[in-house]
Amino acid sequence: MIETMAGVKGGNMAAVRKTGFGGWALALCLLLVLSAGCNREPETTLKVLAGSELQDMEPVLRDMEAATGVRLQMDYAGSLDGAERLAGGEKADLAWFSHGKYLSLLAGSRVAAQEKIMLSPVVLGVRESQARIWGWTDNSNLTWRDIAAKVTSGELRYAMTDPTSSNTGLTALIGLAAAFSGSGETLKPETIDSAALKSFFAGQALTAGSSGWLAERYLSEQDRLNGMINYESVLLGLNAGGQLREKLVLVYPKEGIVTADYPLMLLNPAQREAYRKVVDYLRTPDTQRKIMDLTLRRPAIAAVKPDARFSDRLLVELPFPNSLEVIDRLLFAYLDEQRRPGHALFVLDTSGSMSGERIQQLKTALVNLAGADRSLSGRFARFRSRERITFIPFSSDVQPAQNFQVGDTAAEGNDMRAIRQAALTLQPRGGTAIFSALQRAYEIAGEAQRNDLSRYYSIVLMTDGESNEGLSEAEFMSTYRKLPEAVRQVRVFPVLFGEGDVKVMKRLAEATGGRVFDGRSGSLSQVFKVIRGYQ
Repeated sequence: MIETMAGVKGGNMAAVRKTGFGGWALALCLLLVLSAGCNREPETTLKVLAGSELQDMEPVLRDMEAATGVRLQMDYAGSLDGAERLAGGEKADLAWFSHGKYLSLLAGSRVAAQEKIMLSPVVLGVRESQARIWGWTDNSNLTWRDIAAKVTSGELRYAMTDPTSSNTGLTALIGLAAAFSGSGETLKPETIDSAALKSFFAGQALTAGSSGWLAERYLSEQDRLNGMINYESVLLGLNAGGQLREKLVLVYPKEGIVTADYPLMLLNPAQREAYRKVVDYLRTPDTQRKIMDLTLRRPAIAAVKPDARFSDRLLVELPFPNSLEVIDRLLFAYLDEQRRPGHALFVLDTSGSMSGERIQQLKTALVNLAGADRSLSGRFARFRSRERITFIPFSSDVQPAQNFQVGDTAAEGNDMRAIRQAALTLQPRGGTAIFSALQRAYEIAGEAQRNDLSRYYSIVLMTDGESNEGLSEAEFMSTYRKLPEAVRQVRVFPVLFGEGDVKVMKRLAEATGGRVFDGRSGSLSQVFKVIRGYQ
């Protein structure tokens, strides 16, 4: 055995031949173990609740598993949702989000240890030609208020994720609030400049539920936008990807930014030894360079310097709030006062095929959005102040629309109660005229848009997914293509409560820039929060 191992390590295959077939097989496995891990089962598997953007770390994690014998079983979630799940007692060995500050405030007692793995500031990227005209290229004196002035003048229209769905948006919101406070100290409720934030968010022309989705939508809508707030790594990746018609200049305002430092957090002290193996591997200089090359995130250790793709400016770090009260106030003010208000049109399948559990799931989803869901996610997902809601029930025919204006967001207020009552009266009967109902939804959206251009508009189709009456898919798409461009930008988000034609629903979502959701599993409050983030 010793001879065989020595021969394999030294590349001497003659020694392998002397061992016979059994020894040859064993030696071959040893060779593969030394070179690629021999696909061995991991010694330890750790469950990790992780941010969705960490999917780009999979190649590094495979190498890490081969080297350490520790496998990370990744369960991807949004930062706020993940923090709520952990605060609610969900079991996990590790947590890994772009920053751990919110989690530490919400469930800090569960964090037994944490180590920074990589860094990525949240910054503004601006079209190169625009940045040059404005004098923003290599401008070390540029401030966030200078940027806000371009928003006020109508010159800057940018993309940013929803702070209640994505950590990028949350980080950007906190950074902006800290910069506009002008104090240089940790934010307090009395130092939040709500007027400045509202003015800045008037320029937010595109939003999404995650940094990756935002980048995808920016590529398809870049002609109407000239900036995006996102991770530095995402902006650098877009510049290198070859799909931008014009590269983005990354702007680092002098008041500072907030940096995502991706701490790997130990939640299960019994797995400390395995956790230490993972952290030690990920923080080695070779792995840090690999992470930088693969993900365009900065190294977290001083021994590895960022390469030439990164700005060499000294980055000023803005303070993160040290209380949940401040963060909640920022998030609710963003939803209720600062962001552009939305108008969501719910196209509701009340056909006979929705009888039983399906119609009950649909009703429950709407009732929860109207204040019944009291969870943290539910409070952020519920219908918000200034929003308009339209119900368009349909079966064989399209029924009259019901309109609601949300002023009072209290669960027991008149506005929420009226929406819940309308949802509970829905009764299934008849056929399924999906595309006739969608055509009516676009007619209503177009009319509303002509009267109020200040709103986001979206169509949420809640159905079992199979149309059998009224307009065909082809007839609807022919009508859709003739709509004015602004109306065609209203996206359709099918939420499926059955096993109808999923391919048709995917085609519908892709054609309109939306996304299909499964309404049979998970929280519908979470789904609508993501949909709102897509507006």
